[in-house]
Amino acid sequence: MWTEFSIAATALFTPMHFLLVLFGVAIGLVFGVIPGLSTTMAISLCLPLTFSMETESGLALLLGIYIGGISGGLVSAILLNVPGTAASVATTFDGYPMACQGKADKALGYGIVASFTGGLISIVALIFISPGLAKIAIKFGSYEYFSLMLFALTMIITMSSKNILRGTMSGVLGMLFAMVGGAPIDGLPRLTGGFRQLNGGFNLVAVLIGVFAVSELFQLAYRGENAQQGTIIRCKVKGFGITMKEWVSQTVNVLRSSAIGILIGILPGIGGALASILSYDLAKKTSAHAESFGTGCPDGVVASETANNASIGGAMIPLLSLGIPGDAVTALLLGAMTMQGIAPGPLLFSNKPDLMYYIFLTLLVANCAMLFLEFFSIKGFVKLLKIPQKILIPSISLLCILGAYGLSHRVFDIMTIFVFGILGYFMKKWDFSFPPFIIGYIIGPYAELYFRRSLMYSDNSLVPFFTSPISCCFIIASCASVVFSFWQATKKRHTESF
Repeated sequence: MWTEFSIAATALFTPMHFLLVLFGVAIGLVFGVIPGLSTTMAISLCLPLTFSMETESGLALLLGIYIGGISGGLVSAILLNVPGTAASVATTFDGYPMACQGKADKALGYGIVASFTGGLISIVALIFISPGLAKIAIKFGSYEYFSLMLFALTMIITMSSKNILRGTMSGVLGMLFAMVGGAPIDGLPRLTGGFRQLNGGFNLVAVLIGVFAVSELFQLAYRGENAQQGTIIRCKVKGFGITMKEWVSQTVNVLRSSAIGILIGILPGIGGALASILSYDLAKKTSAHAESFGTGCPDGVVASETANNASIGGAMIPLLSLGIPGDAVTALLLGAMTMQGIAPGPLLFSNKPDLMYYIFLTLLVANCAMLFLEFFSIKGFVKLLKIPQKILIPSISLLCILGAYGLSHRVFDIMTIFVFGILGYFMKKWDFSFPPFIIGYIIGPYAELYFRRSLMYSDNSLVPFFTSPISCCFIIASCASVVFSFWQATKKRHTESF
């Protein structure tokens, strides 16, 4: 054991490999910060470079990009109200309001430390309990996946505590837009109106850019001379912006969010977006000050960023233990390892223990490098707030357009961000909440896919949903979540009436 560990450590801490990790993290951060650019895109662009590299060099670069890309999305989510990646959607719910209150440094500090901690806990889980957790993931079939998605959809009610009717309508609207394009299983186009461009549906990142960023630009343009109202207040930066006491108070939130991120990350095809939203929802439900969520509550930022970074280690577990990619990024990593003659799976632990230790150490070093680089970048990030709005707004608009076009090099995606920008503008004007819309848009297609698969397996019978212990537990939890949310809303209205 120690021999293999020392071989791995010696290989990683050679100047070339160490610099490749730092370089990878820096590239990932840039791609994560800029709306429209993603971790998947960064790894896709760098993947061909690794074919001519040694195995260790290629892994150092790609794993660094993975760590940096997931965390980088918090910067634009907090400062611009635009999630740099889908995994940072929930960070906007409280991160941007904190920035508007003059606490941009504190929001960034909470987000960065939470990202590091969530990543660290998930890597430790990857090292010590990956085989056992992988066995849990194998037990999830279509019935269990659908019940999990059903439970996730109940978050629409939770996120709609201020107005359950409008929140539910917003969630249903998101699900309807997600249904545009090819249907699951058979791929038949629907709700396209005969437009060929809609056969593939709307790109998720384009929708996020439109709803969060372009709608905000429309509001600023509408306010005209009063455009400064509601924008970010400048602040002074000192360290991470948070005290040790403030961070220690988040211990329970961090541990719970890390567990959620790891478990969601293990499930193939789900990813960090659901982990962050689910973690945010549970943090709100279990909080003694749930009414402060959405208005600039640090707990929301910590829950989101801890979970989405914890999903990294979770997604690596089925990849290394079973050879099954947990998300799009690990699918690319699987391709890179295969090209190098490495076959991930149970035998990898016994056949190439030194390589396994190298991967573990690389993830740990990349996680530390992410903390280091973001710490020294906080002041630079906050200085962006000093840019006059007459320069900042056109710059953001240009980034949105370039990001949308860079998704698949289609002008249609540019049109998409403006269509959803208009939709987002009127949703704000009529007091419809964004979070339920995004939850419906992200989770709705998964729920439909696994429901149709389940019915195919069971010959249109609903009984297996209740005979499967895991599925039944999620269905009961879904019912309990809805009842609890309605009870809280009723209790709140009753209290306010007095």
